[in-house]
Amino acid sequence: MDKSKRLFLKSKRSFRRRLPPIQSGDQIDYKNMGLISRFISEQGKILSRRVNRLTLKQQRLITIAIKQARILSSLPFLNNEKQFEKSESTTKTTTALKKKKK
Repeated sequence: MDKSKRLFLKSKRSFRRRLPPIQSGDQIDYKNMGLISRFISEQGKILSRRVNRLTLKQQRLITIAIKQARILSSLPFLNNEKQFEKSESTTKTTTALKKKKK
């Protein structure tokens, strides 16, 4: 085979095509908590489009649905359990300090 022809040949690597995260029958809505929870990190942040493998339109709809669910308090704004534990421990220490002062 000639060198000039060899440059234009594509490699024949096989790849597995990933399934789309949102099926055609799925409805993007604030009530669909099973769908929405897949696009939120453990901290409660909305994952980016690149991570989710969504189209621009789907990402916008997901973002709007997550924000509506947060406002209606079906989703928390933050999901920091460690921070909650720290705040409990600080309240215990402040109450203990107040008792010692009396």
